[in-house]
Amino acid sequence: MNPALLLLIIAVPLFASAMTVLIRVRVFERALLLAVPVFVFVFGIVLLVYHQQVPVIAHSVGGYEDGLAIPFVSDTFTALMLTVTSLAAFVCCLFLITTGEDQYRFVPSLVLMMLSGVYGAFLTGDLFNLFVFIEVMVLPSYALIAVTGTWRRLGVGRMFVIVNLLISTILVIGVGFVYGAAGTVNIASIAAIGHVSPQLSLAVGFVLVAFLGKAGAAPMHGWLIRSYPNTSAGMMALFSALHTKVGLYAVYRVYTAVFGQPAPWAWVLVALVVLTILLSVISAFGEHRARNVLAFTMSNGVGHILIGVALMTAAALSAGMYYLIHHIITMAGLLLVLGAVEQTYGTGAFKKLSGLARREKPATVLMVLGLFSIIGLPPTSGLWGKVGLILASASADRPGSGIIITAIVIGSVIGLMALQRMWSNTFWGKDMTIYHPDSKQTGRAPATELTDDVRIPNRLLVPGAIMIAVSVFLFFGAELVIPFTQRAAEGLLNITPYLEAVLGHV
Repeated sequence: MNPALLLLIIAVPLFASAMTVLIRVRVFERALLLAVPVFVFVFGIVLLVYHQQVPVIAHSVGGYEDGLAIPFVSDTFTALMLTVTSLAAFVCCLFLITTGEDQYRFVPSLVLMMLSGVYGAFLTGDLFNLFVFIEVMVLPSYALIAVTGTWRRLGVGRMFVIVNLLISTILVIGVGFVYGAAGTVNIASIAAIGHVSPQLSLAVGFVLVAFLGKAGAAPMHGWLIRSYPNTSAGMMALFSALHTKVGLYAVYRVYTAVFGQPAPWAWVLVALVVLTILLSVISAFGEHRARNVLAFTMSNGVGHILIGVALMTAAALSAGMYYLIHHIITMAGLLLVLGAVEQTYGTGAFKKLSGLARREKPATVLMVLGLFSIIGLPPTSGLWGKVGLILASASADRPGSGIIITAIVIGSVIGLMALQRMWSNTFWGKDMTIYHPDSKQTGRAPATELTDDVRIPNRLLVPGAIMIAVSVFLFFGAELVIPFTQRAAEGLLNITPYLEAVLGHV
């Protein structure tokens, strides 16, 4: 494969974004909105197959000398992320089309531009350009929050902008520190240095703080919990699948490439893992809207995913990647199912919903399977995700392994109770005779009689059903996915092929 073709993954969504601005035809916009993720999904699968023979491919833009050029690099980990995020993006865009949110001004253009930033962040091998692509991802999100969601979206959008600008400032300052300490921001060149000086370790730590903030790790998760639930369900599912996962991908990529083993301050990562897992599930008890509870569950998943880099073993990294895939799929599925509920009944507040289990059986089945996956029960991907993390922690000869296992178990029990509270307040209880849709203008609307024709249309459930079905598939077909996560983990620990592809030498 010609490595220059990697640029298509970035260029195609960016070109499509421009075309949707120039040609304002709804059918054309919808076609591109769905076709671009499908293109990258297929490209990702091709890369996964190709990397079984060739571990890493790289292209230096402009043909400049290796180490000076801007490198675009793909390995198994990159291909996995391209494939899974593209699948989630396709399904979320399908939901936006089904609900009609794609008709809002420039939404298709903004979503496609955001995808271009996401794919660029996965592919770039340069810290400064990683910052640039993250900004390309985040900038359209400011507008997407403003045009979709509840009546609170404008105030929350202001907070979203301020926090992300602050995190971006920390990131670009950290990149400057890295350049001052290492003389380069090329990830491969930094890895080739070998010895990590205290100055470089501190500089990279500064960069990782920004990535952890983007990912929504505690105690920097408050902005995510407040902002995401006040967008629409479809947009929240899209942000969940893309934004936080880019931050987590960057943590995995940079930490393993620079250090290659647990850093001297690795205990900080262990503490963050435990804090994120426990704080998020405990905080979920204070929420009274279903998507707010899932926002805390999203943060809880971030803690589980970070176990891979906290322990820094092949088994832990592989288990963390599997959990990352599971989390993208499951959270998108649950949010889209809840989105179908909100679209039909006009609300996701506990006090306004009751008895949906008897009234909406298809949605109930999907919800049960999604919650099973979050908790870690069969027949869903969550079981193997948590089992893999526990086994990897038990086999790792690292300080804090026992504490991590304890946090996983306690977090699962508390999370079960928090999700049970959400379930009992929405799907259980007495049958509704009236319902109270939220008003986008005031947050309140008069009670409306609930007639038999008020049901969730099947077309609204299709996107969520696709993702939940993938989660069930990952339970039965885990042996098809785990070899890829194992190969990706080995690629992160054995940096030699990466150096050879990017620098042309070790």
